[in-house]
Amino acid sequence: MPMIAAPDGTRLHVRVEGRANAPALLFAHSVGCDLTLWDNQVAALAERFRILRYDARGHGRSDAPEGDYRIEQLAGDALAILDAFAIDRVHLCGLSLGGTLGQWLGIHAPERLASLTLCDTAARLGTAEGWQQRIDVARDQGMAALVDMSMTRFFSDGFRARAPETVAKFRSIFLTTPSHGFAGCCAVLRDCDFRDQLGRIAVPTLVLTGREDIPTPPADSEYLAAGIQGANLSLLDTGHISAVEAPEAFTAALAGHIGLVG
Repeated sequence: MPMIAAPDGTRLHVRVEGRANAPALLFAHSVGCDLTLWDNQVAALAERFRILRYDARGHGRSDAPEGDYRIEQLAGDALAILDAFAIDRVHLCGLSLGGTLGQWLGIHAPERLASLTLCDTAARLGTAEGWQQRIDVARDQGMAALVDMSMTRFFSDGFRARAPETVAKFRSIFLTTPSHGFAGCCAVLRDCDFRDQLGRIAVPTLVLTGREDIPTPPADSEYLAAGIQGANLSLLDTGHISAVEAPEAFTAALAGHIGLVG
């Protein structure tokens, strides 16, 4: 579990699993989560791919610098990880914040991407005012003031009722996320708007989302898929963290997309 240095010196906690000589697959998680979001996908795909996953800056075991983060920094983090392992091109699967990262890379660094899977995300995710409110609460009151609302946004009502242990795990991860790291990543979501740039994405793209996703409802995904030439759209019966709520269906859609593009 190495620590990789980003261009600005921020240390990123990375896990590399799977087959060493297989196609590379990079997972990028949601704000308020960590790399364990992808446990089910890694277990299912490790025999077929070289899998890289990491804690976003401000989360998990990665460093959490103070201040607002920028999407260019998050992109620099992802590219630094690829460079550290001498990976020229990668299949990128990003959920929520990770999907925001994926869009930026699809626009600005398409040569590094073999494919994109954009999960539970949007060209304009939420509103600037809403993200600023979360930033202010996190910095002034801490993560406990946001955790109840966040769990209702992460998971559908049905999943919270039938999988309380999983929800408790993500609740714990959320509460132990540094409040300034969470706020720093929320600033990225506050500032990003790709609605006028989607047409620049030419990487083979799958847009994958939950029908019960509150932060990024299906209409956002339909807009995203319509704006990216050749993109496919897949809907699952889940809330926002679709990779956890329906791991088998999610993994099948992801693997099918990667298999189609090679």
